[in-house]
Amino acid sequence: MTESPVTIGMVAGEASGDLLGADLIKALRAQLPSARFIGIGGPKMQTAGLDSKFEMERLAVRGYAEVLRHYAGLAWMRHKLRRILLNARPHLFIGVDAPDFNFGLEAGLKRAGIPVAHYVSPSLWAWRGSRINAIAHSVDHMLALFPFEEAIYRNAGVPVTYVGHPLADQIPEADQTAATRAQLKISPDVRVIALLPGSRQSEVRYMARTFIETAKLLAQTVEKPLFLVPLTSRATRELFEVELYRADAAELPLTILFGHAQEALAAAEVALVASGTATLEAALLKKPMVITYQMAEFSFRLMRRMGYLPYVGLPNILAGEFVVPELLQHDATPENLAQALFNSMNDAVVRARIPRRFAAIHRELRRNAAEQAAKAVLPLLARAAA
Repeated sequence: MTESPVTIGMVAGEASGDLLGADLIKALRAQLPSARFIGIGGPKMQTAGLDSKFEMERLAVRGYAEVLRHYAGLAWMRHKLRRILLNARPHLFIGVDAPDFNFGLEAGLKRAGIPVAHYVSPSLWAWRGSRINAIAHSVDHMLALFPFEEAIYRNAGVPVTYVGHPLADQIPEADQTAATRAQLKISPDVRVIALLPGSRQSEVRYMARTFIETAKLLAQTVEKPLFLVPLTSRATRELFEVELYRADAAELPLTILFGHAQEALAAAEVALVASGTATLEAALLKKPMVITYQMAEFSFRLMRRMGYLPYVGLPNILAGEFVVPELLQHDATPENLAQALFNSMNDAVVRARIPRRFAAIHRELRRNAAEQAAKAVLPLLARAAA
């Protein structure tokens, strides 16, 4: 494809999408150095060259109750962004995850004749797949991160490319524990537990107190513990610090990191992780973990009725079995979580089996995803130029 000035619209809605979007921008710039990117993204996408029209944090809500509460503001923002994009007439729009926001936006852009790709399939494999007809009307090409997603879209007549997962490209296959601990100046005899309560403010509001109380219980039974808590924004850090004060946990051996989730996981012996992309990061770093999640009760009941897989965490979904424990909603008590983490730290069989199981998943997902995704959308750009 000959180089020509092109405009590409992109929208990501949370920290993981910001990372995916930034890598894709870099891969597209390697093919199209003069390309312009506009839409919504976080600091990584903006550093890569995106002109973000709104703050990405405003999209970071999860659960049906939370989305309903913020619906008016999200609808207004989507309407304004649609007008901006229709005026700009991008040669291509790429929605990066954030399906509740992006699919409605994508449908309008597609009707206006703008080619649309979507990067990261929604969890059709975990929830009932009736949304695929709506997806077919919204996108011209799906960029799938997991190999089993290809067949779902091909069977529905939706053009799809399996590109692999960018995290599998970024994270080395070799064990990083010793090197990361040396980098963070953590003694080898300290027992590090990573606590990842989520990247969204809504997640931290629900999860922070439970994570802190779990850490307090573990500190009573684990010798020389150190809890590492990576948080993605000033707002989530403030929410967590408020809960530390309320829980009277000032003496807890705990360090809050600004970002650096991979370093926290790499240094850890075990991790407590809110379900989401962080569970995949932990798996790619070959770490035992306990997956947990809490949300508004209405949202949880509705999602439970919709779901048909027995697990929600990506490591278990990819393995096709319960490799690591999942403790959700009412089961996610500090006592249950502390016991599960303690068991994971001290079970020799688990500690030997999990790295082997996760190494196989790592090899399957490692495909240079950003480059594959860029190659997959270039024909859409060529078609737009024609």
